[in-house]
Amino acid sequence: MHELPLPPSPGALEHPSIDLVNSVIRLPGDVVVDAIETPADATSWLIERGLAAEGSMLESYCQNRLLGMREDLREAFAAAVDGVRLGEHALDRINAAMKAAPQIPLLGMAPGGGFVRVPEHPVTQVVEQAMSVIAEDAATLLTGDEAPLLARCEAEPCIRFFLRTHARRQWCSTRCGDRVRAARAYARKKEAAAADARG
Repeated sequence: MHELPLPPSPGALEHPSIDLVNSVIRLPGDVVVDAIETPADATSWLIERGLAAEGSMLESYCQNRLLGMREDLREAFAAAVDGVRLGEHALDRINAAMKAAPQIPLLGMAPGGGFVRVPEHPVTQVVEQAMSVIAEDAATLLTGDEAPLLARCEAEPCIRFFLRTHARRQWCSTRCGDRVRAARAYARKKEAAAADARG
């Protein structure tokens, strides 16, 4: 899986929906880094978040579903942050993901003995279960107490979302904040030099 060069944004560790939306980032110079660039990346992403079993091979179906969900959730988060209506198609797809998951885990045996409940289903159902968990997380986030905390990073060209840890927070990471402050300082220095040259 491609490692993202930024730490998780506030809220991403608690909310797989934020983590999924932030699985692609844009860096200065039009550099795009995508943690779900290949089918293997998609499978690894789900396994690392406990949404698929170790050793799963979910292939391109999984990647396509994750990428589609990522775009729908990005649209939903942007609508929430901007205070606009979410398009019906994205809303329908998010709701369909919540309804498509198998509801009853099967009975299985743990490696050391004893019974466990396991979501052992065909590959498509494992993926639907993961999509359902992510969509449910997004629905809970967008309608719950944390909804007003959802924000978009204000450091161009960053496209990540985060939960504000305090009211004045504008950036998803220290790195984005440092980049904005450095750009502002450079602009002030350049302006001061231009003023000195004129005067």
